Amino acid sequence: MAADHAHDSHDHHDDGDFHVSYKGYATGFILSVLLTAIPFWLVMAKVLPSPKMTGFVILGFAAVQMVVHMIYFLHMNAKVEQGWSLLALLFTAALVVIMLSGSVWVMYHMNANMMPTPDPAAMRNMP
Repeated sequence: MAADHAHDSHDHHDDGDFHVSYKGYATGFILSVLLTAIPFWLVMAKVLPSPKMTGFVILGFAAVQMVVHMIYFLHMNAKVEQGWSLLALLFTAALVVIMLSGSVWVMYHMNANMMPTPDPAAMRNMP
Protein backbone atom coordinates (compact mmCIF):
# COMPACT_ATOMS: atom_id res chain seq x y z
CA MET A 1 0.00 0.00 0.00
CA ALA A 2 2.74 2.44 0.88
CA ALA A 3 4.37 1.84 -2.48
CA ASP A 4 1.08 2.58 -4.29
CA HIS A 5 0.71 5.87 -2.40
CA ALA A 6 4.26 6.92 -3.31
CA HIS A 7 3.62 6.01 -6.94
CA ASP A 8 0.38 8.03 -7.05
CA SER A 9 2.03 11.15 -5.70
CA HIS A 10 4.71 10.84 -8.37
CA ASP A 11 2.13 10.66 -11.20
CA HIS A 12 0.52 13.99 -10.32
CA HIS A 13 3.54 16.25 -10.73
CA ASP A 14 3.20 19.50 -12.64
CA ASP A 15 5.20 19.28 -15.85
CA GLY A 16 4.07 22.61 -17.30
CA ASP A 17 1.26 21.21 -19.43
CA PHE A 18 -1.48 23.59 -20.48
CA HIS A 19 -4.58 22.90 -18.42
CA VAL A 20 -7.86 23.10 -20.34
CA SER A 21 -10.72 25.05 -18.81
CA TYR A 22 -14.20 26.13 -19.80
CA LYS A 23 -13.15 29.76 -19.32
CA GLY A 24 -10.30 29.30 -21.84
CA TYR A 25 -12.60 27.79 -24.45
CA ALA A 26 -15.22 30.50 -23.87
CA THR A 27 -12.59 33.24 -24.22
CA GLY A 28 -11.28 31.67 -27.43
CA PHE A 29 -14.80 31.33 -28.84
CA ILE A 30 -15.71 34.96 -28.07
CA LEU A 31 -12.45 36.23 -29.59
CA SER A 32 -13.00 34.08 -32.68
CA VAL A 33 -16.52 35.39 -33.16
CA LEU A 34 -15.35 38.99 -32.79
CA LEU A 35 -12.39 38.44 -35.13
CA THR A 36 -14.82 37.07 -37.72
CA ALA A 37 -17.64 39.60 -37.26
CA ILE A 38 -15.47 42.73 -37.42
CA PRO A 39 -13.95 41.99 -40.88
CA PHE A 40 -17.39 40.94 -42.13
CA TRP A 41 -18.79 44.28 -40.97
CA LEU A 42 -15.83 46.16 -42.53
CA VAL A 43 -16.61 44.62 -45.92
CA MET A 44 -20.40 44.86 -45.79
CA ALA A 45 -20.48 48.47 -44.54
CA LYS A 46 -17.56 49.55 -46.77
CA VAL A 47 -15.96 51.30 -43.81
CA LEU A 48 -12.44 51.56 -45.24
CA PRO A 49 -11.75 53.83 -48.22
CA SER A 50 -10.16 51.31 -50.59
CA PRO A 51 -10.54 47.59 -51.29
CA LYS A 52 -6.76 47.17 -51.01
CA MET A 53 -6.72 48.58 -47.48
CA THR A 54 -9.73 46.44 -46.58
CA GLY A 55 -7.87 43.37 -47.81
CA PHE A 56 -4.81 44.15 -45.70
CA VAL A 57 -6.96 44.76 -42.60
CA ILE A 58 -8.78 41.45 -43.17
CA LEU A 59 -5.43 39.66 -43.52
CA GLY A 60 -4.36 41.20 -40.21
CA PHE A 61 -7.54 39.99 -38.51
CA ALA A 62 -6.99 36.53 -40.03
CA ALA A 63 -3.45 36.37 -38.63
CA VAL A 64 -4.67 37.36 -35.17
CA GLN A 65 -7.45 34.78 -35.38
CA MET A 66 -4.93 32.06 -36.27
CA VAL A 67 -2.94 32.94 -33.15
CA VAL A 68 -6.12 32.86 -31.03
CA HIS A 69 -6.96 29.40 -32.38
CA MET A 70 -3.44 28.12 -31.71
CA ILE A 71 -3.46 29.39 -28.12
CA TYR A 72 -7.03 28.68 -27.00
CA PHE A 73 -7.99 25.61 -29.06
CA LEU A 74 -4.71 23.90 -30.00
CA HIS A 75 -3.14 24.83 -26.63
CA MET A 76 0.21 25.77 -28.15
CA ASN A 77 2.65 27.71 -26.02
CA ALA A 78 6.33 27.61 -25.12
CA LYS A 79 5.73 25.26 -22.16
CA VAL A 80 3.82 22.43 -23.86
CA GLU A 81 6.13 19.56 -24.89
CA GLN A 82 9.12 21.67 -23.84
CA GLY A 83 8.37 24.11 -26.67
CA TRP A 84 8.82 21.60 -29.49
CA SER A 85 5.31 22.10 -30.88
CA LEU A 86 5.87 25.87 -31.04
CA LEU A 87 9.28 25.37 -32.63
CA ALA A 88 7.80 23.02 -35.24
CA LEU A 89 5.10 25.59 -35.99
CA LEU A 90 7.67 28.37 -36.43
CA PHE A 91 9.78 26.18 -38.72
CA THR A 92 6.71 25.32 -40.80
CA ALA A 93 5.71 28.99 -41.02
CA ALA A 94 9.23 29.93 -42.16
CA LEU A 95 9.14 27.27 -44.88
CA VAL A 96 5.71 28.42 -46.07
CA VAL A 97 6.86 32.05 -46.24
CA ILE A 98 10.00 31.08 -48.18
CA MET A 99 8.03 28.92 -50.62
CA LEU A 100 5.27 31.47 -51.19
CA SER A 101 7.57 34.45 -51.58
CA GLY A 102 9.88 32.45 -53.87
CA SER A 103 6.95 31.35 -56.01
CA VAL A 104 5.61 34.89 -56.32
CA TRP A 105 9.11 36.17 -57.14
CA VAL A 106 9.60 33.54 -59.86
CA MET A 107 6.16 34.18 -61.38
CA TYR A 108 6.72 37.94 -61.39
CA HIS A 109 10.10 37.65 -63.11
CA MET A 110 8.85 35.06 -65.58
CA ASN A 111 6.00 37.40 -66.48
CA ALA A 112 8.28 40.44 -66.75
CA ASN A 113 11.05 38.72 -68.73
CA MET A 114 9.13 36.30 -70.93
CA MET A 115 6.17 38.34 -72.12
CA PRO A 116 6.91 40.35 -75.29
CA THR A 117 6.24 44.05 -75.21
CA PRO A 118 3.36 44.74 -77.60
CA ASP A 119 4.29 46.85 -80.59
CA PRO A 120 1.45 49.28 -81.42
CA ALA A 121 2.02 48.88 -85.17
CA ALA A 122 1.94 45.10 -84.95
CA MET A 123 -1.20 45.23 -82.81
CA ARG A 124 -3.04 47.21 -85.52
CA ASN A 125 -2.21 44.59 -88.17
CA MET A 126 -3.48 41.68 -86.07
CA PRO A 127 -6.76 40.07 -87.20
